[in-house]
Amino acid sequence: MNAAIIFVLLFGLMLTGMPISISLGLTVLTFLFTMTDVPIQSVALKLFTGIEKFEIMAIPFFILAGNFLTHGGVARRMINFATAMVGHWHGGLALAGVMACALFAAVSGSSPATVVAIGSIILPAMVRQGFPNKFGAGVITTSGALGILIPPSIVMVMYSVSTNTSVGKLFMAGVVPGLMLAFLLGLTTWYLARKHNYPRLPKASWAERGAAFRKSGWGLFLIVIVMGGIYTGIFTPTEAAAMAAVYAFIIAVFVYKDMGLKQVPKVLLDSASMSAMLLYIITNAVLFSFLVTSENIPQAMAAMITDSGLGPITFLLVVNVLLLLAGNVMEPSSIVLIMAPILFPVAMKLGIDPVHFGILIVVNMEVGMCHPPVGLNLYVASGITKMGITELTVAVMPWLLTMLAFLALVTYVPQISLWLPNLVFD
Repeated sequence: MNAAIIFVLLFGLMLTGMPISISLGLTVLTFLFTMTDVPIQSVALKLFTGIEKFEIMAIPFFILAGNFLTHGGVARRMINFATAMVGHWHGGLALAGVMACALFAAVSGSSPATVVAIGSIILPAMVRQGFPNKFGAGVITTSGALGILIPPSIVMVMYSVSTNTSVGKLFMAGVVPGLMLAFLLGLTTWYLARKHNYPRLPKASWAERGAAFRKSGWGLFLIVIVMGGIYTGIFTPTEAAAMAAVYAFIIAVFVYKDMGLKQVPKVLLDSASMSAMLLYIITNAVLFSFLVTSENIPQAMAAMITDSGLGPITFLLVVNVLLLLAGNVMEPSSIVLIMAPILFPVAMKLGIDPVHFGILIVVNMEVGMCHPPVGLNLYVASGITKMGITELTVAVMPWLLTMLAFLALVTYVPQISLWLPNLVFD
């Protein structure tokens, strides 16, 4: 009964158009102060202890690094390198867009940042070369979603905070699925380009490829710093995020010199604003998690599922449907912070690996970012292409179907996620 009241209250507030973070906070406070005897001191204590985890500090640093890279010429050099490597294949510039998104995802940790950084440069170039606007928009909207699957990923940090799963293992688990999805999106792009005979570029010489690699090398070296630093034990994921922010600042301002010192305060302000917004959502989500746990909702759910004989296969199918539906009305950070504390105990009771479950949630979030009504990537791409959301939804459909097929694969073949972390950590 209490569970029904909590969720009716939450969705009722969300339907009024209230921001999700405020809806969460109001739901918790209304329920705690009218239907329970929980002292107000414990609520205040939970607010502070909920966000004092060291891992949370990685979020503002990764956001700051991503903003420096977006404004600092790194994306342009990555696109040039990708174009030199795959531009001569069918749909060359579009394939370069997929590859550039995968490379930029590996340094930014954010899907919208990847769409903005790569899309704002490559989409106008594709239109000039004769690609239909819809084709370019479909490629970049979906490939940009790699930003939260290829590590470092802000969404993975949030899942880690919600479930106490190792951030290092999650980052390592995202590598193989991230590369697989990039390959499948590239394959879809190549097939459609070949079918419609879209333009291709002259083949670059190895000297040109080497020159493009050297110019993009400073940006690509950030992947080595973050991933290498974490897995050699030189830094924790949070320290790696801080290093990434410092390194991104140095290459944007002093190496590539595409950003002047005068622009730095604006980047810092934008990053602080986005970090504050995410931390506010996290704070309210921590309270919501405290409420559902104190009301024994996850435990009751786990008991109900195991008593009804629902096995891991059916449970994972239900989780996918639930998360895809949630993706219709919420953005990824909120979904992870609300759903993970409820679904995670059930998954553990059914013997599902916490790292595999985390990757499954992240892939669901990727799909959610590419379909309406609240797909963040759609809105970002709409701003770049000046296309309507309905038109853009039709444009992304071939790649969205590819992502859904990949989601089914990741759900039921856990080794895709677990092979690399097991190899490295065990």
